[in-house]
Amino acid sequence: MRIDDSRPIWAQLVTEFCRRIAAGEWVAGNKVPSVRELALELSVNPNTVQKALGEVDRLGLTLAERTAGRFVTSDADAIARQRASLAAATASEFARVAAGVGMSLPEATTLLAEQWAVNGRADPEPGAPSTTPQTTTDHHRKDPR
Repeated sequence: MRIDDSRPIWAQLVTEFCRRIAAGEWVAGNKVPSVRELALELSVNPNTVQKALGEVDRLGLTLAERTAGRFVTSDADAIARQRASLAAATASEFARVAAGVGMSLPEATTLLAEQWAVNGRADPEPGAPSTTPQTTTDHHRKDPR
C-alpha cells in the first residue's frame, strides 16, 4: 500500500482494510491481524491503525471482541455491499476521467473490457457473457502462473 499525502493516513487505511475484506484477503469470520502486526506491515503508528480499525468496526465489517481480538464479519451481505461500494467509487472516477478526455461510452466500455481481460477475474461467473474483446491479443492477458 502506498500512502498518499493528500488524505489522512487513517482514512487510507480504512479504504485498504475494506478492500482486503471485499477481496477476500481477510476472510469472513477469521481473525484480523493485530494492530501491532498491521502497524509494522504498513510502517505506520499503531494509534493510526487502531483509529482505522475502529472505523471499520463502525462500518460493520469487523467486530472487536475484548479478549479474543478483532474478526471479519460473517455477514455476506455487508461484505457484498462494501465490494459494490468500492467498485462503484472506482467506476465513477473512471467514467469522470474517460468522459473528461472525450471518450465515448462505447470507447470507454471497450477499454474497460480490455483492462478486465488483463486485470480481472480469469474465470467469469457461470452464464455471464464474456468480457474479453475480440481485439485483445494473448500478450495482454494476465499470466496464469
